[in-house]
Amino acid sequence: MSAAPRTQRQRPRAPRAAQRGIALLVAILLVALGTMLAAAIAYENAMTARRGASTFAFDEALLVQQGAEALAAFGLREVWRLSAQQPPQGGPYTYANQGWAKPLGPIEVVPGVMLEASLEDLQGRFNLNNLVNADGSADPTQLLAFQQLLTMLGLEPKWAGYTLDWISHNPTPSIPDGAKDSVYMGQNPPYRAPLRYITSASELLALPGFGHDRYVLLAPYVAALPPRQYLNICTASGVVLDAFLGHQEFADPQGQALARNREAAPGCFPKKADYQAAFGRDPAAWNKVQSEIQVNSHYFRLTSFISIGSTEFNLYSLLYQDGQNAGAVRPILRSFTAD
Repeated sequence: MSAAPRTQRQRPRAPRAAQRGIALLVAILLVALGTMLAAAIAYENAMTARRGASTFAFDEALLVQQGAEALAAFGLREVWRLSAQQPPQGGPYTYANQGWAKPLGPIEVVPGVMLEASLEDLQGRFNLNNLVNADGSADPTQLLAFQQLLTMLGLEPKWAGYTLDWISHNPTPSIPDGAKDSVYMGQNPPYRAPLRYITSASELLALPGFGHDRYVLLAPYVAALPPRQYLNICTASGVVLDAFLGHQEFADPQGQALARNREAAPGCFPKKADYQAAFGRDPAAWNKVQSEIQVNSHYFRLTSFISIGSTEFNLYSLLYQDGQNAGAVRPILRSFTAD
């Protein structure tokens, strides 16, 4: 007898509808994955193009800034040359009516690139580094003037001692107000006083408890220049002039009286004789101050506001005018913040 045929067992087949659902799901996933990849590639390409455009705009802004520096240097040299032809006592004058202080622009440098620029005489401000003599001791005239400047601005005069100790390499804190490492190491986080000249007026923010509000009030009247730079009374604000004077004479609540007098004056205002007269019958005070003032300047800050399309740049240049080299001007510092 022949054996009965063996029945072959078959696997159950999935319904065709289920197969179509799986295929559709796979297709959707592939489309979603492709869309994500395409979006990522497009985004990366857009960011690469944007970074390239920003880098190009940044480089272009630096070139425009250098052009503004060259223009400012030319103007300052001309002012120096014309002023030197009529030398008054104390050397050539530097005052705002000479034209260098007039803002420039906005002007279109090239299509799509706009420039606004202005010059400020930094020697019309109180130089923080003048607080300290070369041997690290305090300059009493400058220290008193800074204390009076703080008081006139409604700030505590103690910050003069703190600033002095921030610069001076003398290990002993000023009395009654001062701070050395023992104070700064107690801050969070702890740090040390640099015991060197200030390179930016914003270092005042490192004084313990000084704060941003005080800095905003004081910043327009102080600068961090090399030590022993004179104050130019022809460009100094009324508050700074009065700080050395010891009483209110040139400052007013709106600050307009001094500006009007300078606009009307044919040259420097106040002149040294006018400033001396403001001291009244106190020749000893004048003798101390007259060695700290002058009627010309060497340090200027150029502020350049550059717009390229929708991109804007604020750039700052510290310019030095060499009085020993026919008024030649060169940039010695460039930055993206004023202080």
